[in-house]
Amino acid sequence: MRQPPFSGTGVALVTPFKENKAIDYLALEKLIEHVIGGGVDFIVSLGTTGEAITLSSKECREILDFTIKKVNGRLPVVAGLFGSNYTEKLANTLREYNFDGIDAIMSSSPAYSKPSQEGIYQHYMAIQEASPVPIIIYNVPGRTSSNVTAATTLRLAQASEKFIAVKEASGDLAQAMKILKDKPEHFQVWSGDDPLSLAMIACGATGVVSVIANAFPEQFSGMVKAAMDGDLETARQLNSLLLDIHPWLYVDGNPSGIKAAMEILGLCRQDVRIPLTPVTEATYQKLKKELEKTGSLTG
Repeated sequence: MRQPPFSGTGVALVTPFKENKAIDYLALEKLIEHVIGGGVDFIVSLGTTGEAITLSSKECREILDFTIKKVNGRLPVVAGLFGSNYTEKLANTLREYNFDGIDAIMSSSPAYSKPSQEGIYQHYMAIQEASPVPIIIYNVPGRTSSNVTAATTLRLAQASEKFIAVKEASGDLAQAMKILKDKPEHFQVWSGDDPLSLAMIACGATGVVSVIANAFPEQFSGMVKAAMDGDLETARQLNSLLLDIHPWLYVDGNPSGIKAAMEILGLCRQDVRIPLTPVTEATYQKLKKELEKTGSLTG
């Protein structure tokens, strides 16, 4: 298996459900082959888009083991490990975790408690001490209610080479550029917002953890590869192809939107678990119209 650091297009896999909300492993296997065949560079299991918060610990482990088995060393596998707001609990989980087949973990800063930057720093340093594999910092203030500032990200990157990347989902290009300007050589910056990926790569980012790549792995990873190769004309064309789809993936929440798109494309059902709900019929129809414009619907 390839060793980190890795880069390019990572896909935050959805967790397909059956109508009765049981995990649909046949659909998950189909999805894994779909994204690998579409050219993504690594796979993220049990992230936000994977609905890990609605899964039991047993289900999370089964999904991760299934994914590792089906990927079978073809791509790096990143495991989402978010734990709770209790840092020591997450650290203890990491000390006892089975990391076979896992190339890195991705973990967001604590939510709800809104820690200071010093608290965020100490949280991640406790995580890196407990984790035997590399760590991707996940900055998503829209969900955690606290931004991991550029200064804190850089402080972590300089404190330990175990931090290999940040998934920067603050939506703040200036913040991303500051990290890119001052980061150590081993540390990567990845986009956490699909619509901003082209702009971030133009600024020096080396990857993205994508939602839309579940549905359009070939087009989105093609955009990322073209941008990283300096072929901006091709990158802009592929970016424009998907640009009007992005908003409809989030208007009723993620992963409800991407699952609706995948149902329309015949990849899996759109079912989600409470407290998530499917997109509205109006959103579904508007999303379908945007998908039709891409030429992806043949029926």
